[in-house]
Formats: sequence, structure tokens, C-alpha cells
Amino acid sequence: MNSIESRIALMAQMQDAHNREVHPSWRTQGYEYYRAIWVECAELLDHYGWKWWKLQQPDLDQVRLEIVDIWHFGLSELLRHGRLDVDRVDAEITAAVTQGLGATAGDFRTAVEQLAARTLAERDFCLPAFIGVMRALPMEFDELFRHYVGKNVLNRFRQANGYKTGEYRKLWNGVEDNVHLMSLAAELDAESAGYVDALYAALESRYTQSQRN
Repeated sequence: MNSIESRIALMAQMQDAHNREVHPSWRTQGYEYYRAIWVECAELLDHYGWKWWKLQQPDLDQVRLEIVDIWHFGLSELLRHGRLDVDRVDAEITAAVTQGLGATAGDFRTAVEQLAARTLAERDFCLPAFIGVMRALPMEFDELFRHYVGKNVLNRFRQANGYKTGEYRKLWNGVEDNVHLMSLAAELDAESAGYVDALYAALESRYTQSQRN
């Protein structure tokens, strides 16, 4: 198993584990992941900027986070439809990633619209269109992997602290938890074996501290 395969497999395992925390039988609940994907596409464009009548500067950190959010829902679709499994990565998926990232990049806004259009037309996740968005930004696969692992840890932390029941506070001292995630992740070694546990502990410490203020 090559590096891309192993990382896709790890992300699939993490996504399945997170989805099972939301619902043990998540694959049969009819969750409309495709809808979440196209809504995220709209949010992504807002962070990148599309309004010609005013000056806008792309917030690339938020753009990357939105791409990672789309990948969460995309992984869920791939897993649910059997195109990906927690212990098996089809060569077709690996090829779509490696070949797609090596192709010529197009316009970013157009790439996002193409992903949204395919998603709405097919009510499914289109991996080649998603890779087209990454390529157009550009965003490397390693970067997607690092951000995904971080966001997955945050999602797990949210669920453990009452996200589904409404008890969780997304703003910590007036700053969204996604921003705290990025600052904490930057302080840790993403290549270390204990990275996931260390990041979770760091989130827990900062969240607890914010609750006291």
C-alpha cells in the first residue's frame, strides 16, 4: 500500500468511526451528504470571494477548511456506496487522486461550480470534480490529509462535548473552534505517532480554559 493509499485508508477509518458516533447505523439512515457538499461549495466561494461589486480578499485558511469539510461528506458517500472501505482502497480511487492532482489546473471558482453542479445532478460525490477544486486552489494531498485529521479530531471532540444535544459552545472566548484548531495544530508535529492524541488533549485544555472565562 503506497502513501496515498495508506492515508486514504486511515481517513476512511476515521470517518467511519466518527459517523458511528453520530449514529451506529449511519450507512442506512439516508443522510443526504450530497446536500451538505453543495452547501459547503457555496460557503467555500463566500470565503474565496466572488462579488465583483466590492473588494474581496480570499480567506485561504477558511477555504481549505471548507474543502476538508467537503472531503468529510465525500468520504461518507464513498463508504456508504461501497466504493471505499475501511480496510480497502480501490485502485480507481488512488488513480483518480494521483492523476487528477497532476492534471492542468483550471479556474478555481469554475471548479467549485462544477463540483456543485455534478453533486446536484448526481446526488452523489464526484471525486474527479473534487480533485479539480484542490488542483485549482492549489491544495496538495498531504495538506488535505493534515487538515482532515485535525478536523476529524475536532469533530470527535465536539461530539464528546455535547455537539448533538446543543450543549457544545463553538465559540471559545469569542473565537470559532476551527481557528483554535488551526493554531493548536501548527504547534504540534503532524508526523508524530501521538499527534492525534496530543491534538485532542490540546483542544480539551483550551476549551476547558475558555469555559472558565
